[in-house]
Parts: sequence; structure tokens; C-alpha cells
Amino acid sequence: MTEELVARARDALRVVIDPELGQNIVDLGFVYDITAEGGEVHITMTATTPGCPATGFLKEGAQAAVAAVPGVVSVDVTMTFEPPWSPSLIDPAIRASLGFAAVN
Repeated sequence: MTEELVARARDALRVVIDPELGQNIVDLGFVYDITAEGGEVHITMTATTPGCPATGFLKEGAQAAVAAVPGVVSVDVTMTFEPPWSPSLIDPAIRASLGFAAVN
């Protein structure tokens, strides 16, 4: 059940779109970790920079999206900037569509 709940939470996060890049936070590599235990889901995620004006929007969107998943009792979202986000974390197909050069 725990792995299934984590997978459903990850899928739900795909509806949260970064307003600047126009892609979902999973494919952008913003979601660093998802854990679940007894219906309690914890998400560790980031944004492009510590000063990103969309940080609150992204955090609230992630919490709301996962809270709507059946079986979720509570959602805790932690924003972190360690490690720093970089374009290398973007799904390769999305990175190409955004026009980012290949990043090692």
C-alpha cells in the first residue's frame, strides 16, 4: 500500500504546473522525495531558486493535489534548496522541449 500511495501521490503532483516554465513539478525535477506511512504523505521538493516567487504557490499546489488522493490522510510539504535545483534534473524530453542545451 505504501509504494502504491507514493506512486499515486507522484502522479497527482503532475497537475502542479510551474507558472514560469509551464511544465509539471515532477518532470521539472522539483520533487526530491515522497514517503508515505499510514496515509501520511511527506514530500520534499524545491523550486528553481530560493527567491523564486512561485515557491508558495508550488508548495500549496503540491499539498492540495496530494490531499485529494484516496487514502491520503495528511500531507506535509517541505521546501528545500539543498541540493540546489538545476536544469539537469529536468526529464530529458521536457528539457529538450524547453530549449535547454544538453546538461551533464
